[in-house]
Amino acid sequence: MRLVVTGALGHIGSRLIREVPAALPGTELVLVDDLSTQRYCSLFELPDGSCYRFVEADVRTADLGSLFTNADVVIHLAAITNASASFEIREQVEQVNLMGTERVARACAAAGTRLVFLSTTSVYGSQEAVVDETSALADLRPQSPYAESKLRAEQVLQDLGESDGLDYVVCRFATIFGTSIGMRFHTAINKFCWQSTMGLPLTVWRTALEQQRPYLDLGDATRALVHIVKMNLFDRNIYNVVTVNATVADILEIIRRHVPDVQVEFVDSPIMNQLSYAVSNGKFAARGFHPMGNLEAGIVETLRLIVAAGGGHAR
Repeated sequence: MRLVVTGALGHIGSRLIREVPAALPGTELVLVDDLSTQRYCSLFELPDGSCYRFVEADVRTADLGSLFTNADVVIHLAAITNASASFEIREQVEQVNLMGTERVARACAAAGTRLVFLSTTSVYGSQEAVVDETSALADLRPQSPYAESKLRAEQVLQDLGESDGLDYVVCRFATIFGTSIGMRFHTAINKFCWQSTMGLPLTVWRTALEQQRPYLDLGDATRALVHIVKMNLFDRNIYNVVTVNATVADILEIIRRHVPDVQVEFVDSPIMNQLSYAVSNGKFAARGFHPMGNLEAGIVETLRLIVAAGGGHAR
């Protein structure tokens, strides 16, 4: 099998490319990344069992036709993912997340290559009840340029499926937590872990403490991608991929158990896109995928990794 991964050196990609050799033996992996985040270390000490080829390229300008020739599957991870920062860089977010995705999708359609696209549960926005993939477009409330770009990209894929025969699947990933060599710290749980071990106060919007959000263990995320490839699940459907729905209070309670002296600072303005909604993963479960991640275990692993690197303290 020939598998192309865009954004291969990022938080999700850097772990995925290390797990593919065991999960899909003999796979030829083409790793595409523009190195804009300078995660060179994601290429270090890759495991045996797969043939790796790295290509430094930007999906907005690269010759994707040649990259995707003879590829069986493209897993499209390349994106600007910082929701809170996306307000300041709307145009760049649209170019990368929407226009870049359209170029990838059109190249896949032309090459007859199946496509996995990573969207986000942030497209749901604030909701009063548990939501699932049957939510009508008019009922979705993306609250950031990041989420807006992902939702519009989903619609592009739907159009190309109908007009060009593109075989694809859309994964609406919940907010990632967990460790990888290319991990990021701008998402809620990982940021809280960093701040708590560094002795920094955790800044929480005062009214957000009991607000619920969906989260996804990174191990579950990579297993979900492998599951899709193994099951050939390119049915032009949307699937939520969620480990757990949890409140900010739940997360703080876990962190306090391991960093007892952590300080919480309440503020009166919204931060970090803290909206309340819960997301069902029942549709994906019906396709045979069941999450195995654990919120506390993921937090503990992240805390220990930071401390082991010489940063801060945790119990």
